[in-house]
Amino acid sequence: NPLELTYAGEIFLKYASIFYENYQSMWNEFNDITNNQRGKLLIGVDYTRSRSIMPEIITAFHECYPNIEVRLLEGSNKSLHKSLINKDIDIAIACFPDSIHGIEIRNFYEEEVVMLVPKKFLPESVNGKNHIDDLSEFSTCPFVLGSLNDITSQIDRNMIMKSGFQPIIKAQSDNIETRLLLCVKGTGICFCPESFINTVLTHEQLQNVCICHFNTEITYPIRFGYRKSSYQWKMITEFIRIALKEKELDLI
Repeated sequence: NPLELTYAGEIFLKYASIFYENYQSMWNEFNDITNNQRGKLLIGVDYTRSRSIMPEIITAFHECYPNIEVRLLEGSNKSLHKSLINKDIDIAIACFPDSIHGIEIRNFYEEEVVMLVPKKFLPESVNGKNHIDDLSEFSTCPFVLGSLNDITSQIDRNMIMKSGFQPIIKAQSDNIETRLLLCVKGTGICFCPESFINTVLTHEQLQNVCICHFNTEITYPIRFGYRKSSYQWKMITEFIRIALKEKELDLI
């Protein structure tokens, strides 16, 4: 519909948003004071990362706070930033820059990027190696890549460029699960976060590929982001505390 707010409507909306946020903060503080923890906690997270980490975290969170409904919004890194700024979610778990105006950033963990190579494309020179230095020995191999909207795809394209060759791209997809499945079927080499591999692929599928790490680890930070507020709901900080604890147990 070709409708838009009048100037007076925009002013009203601005103050209504402030009133609503203050109202929510008031009830959150009352609930914290009385230990009457009820409500919805809205979490934004990448779809595959959600499958990888959220079941354990949500289960542990509900053991402490059974009356809080955790509602997930799953999307791309860029869309999660937008949803957080637009107040559609309470917490985003994503790759964040060091600072965003109005957003509190906390470190969660480091995500390592690895390369999956179908065994039929594995060069003899790297056969049996778990770690590699560069990609030049894979210059004649086909690749399955993502778009530049994806942080992993930005990393792998940069690595290919530094190795000095133009990749043979057999397929492109923004969906990391699609790229991994194409890889195990032998379509081409794929890059992905290491933590996603066992979430997406079965033990039998992994028999078709070699997982290559890099001698100099390629990592990027996964962080929590939440809006700065006059009063921070305890459930936000508690969810982060429990998530950090579960990640530590996972690494042991």
